[in-house]
Amino acid sequence: MPDTQTATTELTSHYTAQVAGDLDRNAKEQDRIGAEIDALQEQLLALQHDHTVLTSMQKALGTTDTVTQPAPDAAAAPSVPRQKTTAQPDAGKRVRAKKTVAAQGGEAVKKPAAKKPEAAAKATAAKAVQPTLVELIRRHLTEQSEPRSAAEIATALGQAHPDRNIKTTVVRTTVEGLVAKSHVQRTKQGSSVYYTTTDAQKPTTPATAPAEHQPETS
Repeated sequence: MPDTQTATTELTSHYTAQVAGDLDRNAKEQDRIGAEIDALQEQLLALQHDHTVLTSMQKALGTTDTVTQPAPDAAAAPSVPRQKTTAQPDAGKRVRAKKTVAAQGGEAVKKPAAKKPEAAAKATAAKAVQPTLVELIRRHLTEQSEPRSAAEIATALGQAHPDRNIKTTVVRTTVEGLVAKSHVQRTKQGSSVYYTTTDAQKPTTPATAPAEHQPETS
């Protein structure tokens, strides 16, 4: 009986540890997939914004093309009075008056219509100048003298750029991608993970190395 109880206890402990490990992996996988969804959602919002800007530009350009073609109506006006030779002077005056009104109306419509592409172009330029999340993370880590966790990076970037919805899961996924490209180095302290840029560590490595070896040589 004692052997049976011992075997049962060991089996229970084994399955408990296995279930706990599976739950941990499942939670991490959910975080990873959720972060990817958030990143894709951010890209989708950017594309939708660009689509709206481009549609506005297209409409503005199409309106300008239609407004600049009032000539056929003005040219068709003299065809009626040609049947009577006595009405030609008055008809000429009417045609000139119509042309003047049409030209003035065309200029009045062109001026506000021409401003739309300029405003849309400025909005597109402002969108293009805005740095990406990767650039923000690398710039932030370069300015830090100590390693930073994903949560600390997300908090700092959220305070510096309140107009952007920066989430910790997205930052973690992005910085892990930088680790894979050797742009960022990952260190683990206990159960926490911290990140530093490889560019920031290059000047400090040769400076600290002699200081560490001097006591040993002496």
